[in-house]
Parts: sequence; structure tokens; C-alpha cells
Amino acid sequence: MKKQERRHFTPEQKSKILREHHLDKVPVSDLCEKYKLQPSVFYGWQRALFERAPQVFVESRTTPAETVKRELGEKVEHLEAKLVKK
Repeated sequence: MKKQERRHFTPEQKSKILREHHLDKVPVSDLCEKYKLQPSVFYGWQRALFERAPQVFVESRTTPAETVKRELGEKVEHLEAKLVKK
């Protein structure tokens, strides 16, 4: 029996599939059949979407410069912690 290769969906494809369910009210079973997905994969994507949803609203209130500054600060903290370990 030939081993089936894993398929990888882009973030755009994942969001399109989730949007079909939440906005167009397409049942999960129909989407899983259409895209040849396991329901557990679909629900994993959905869980990740909702876990990260608050971040969308926080970031929408900051300017791009503030976002870059915050990210650089986090990177500096990470690298300093790494240096301390060495």
C-alpha cells in the first residue's frame, strides 16, 4: 500500500475554509468532505483562530512603529536571557 503524503494548507486557505463555516454557515462535515480534511484538523484550526483572536484587537490599536518596537524589545529580552544562560 502506498503511503499517502501529508497535505499542507496555506494560512489563506485555512482562513478561507474557516470563513466558509462561520460566515456562510457551511457544515463542518461538508467542508471536511470537500477539502478532504479530518474534523480534528478543522477544529484545531478553529481553536488556534479563537485563541489568537484577542491579539488582533490589541494590535489594531497600535501603530506599525509601536508593533516593531515591541517585537524588537521582546527579541532583545530573549537574546539577553540567552546570554545569561551562557
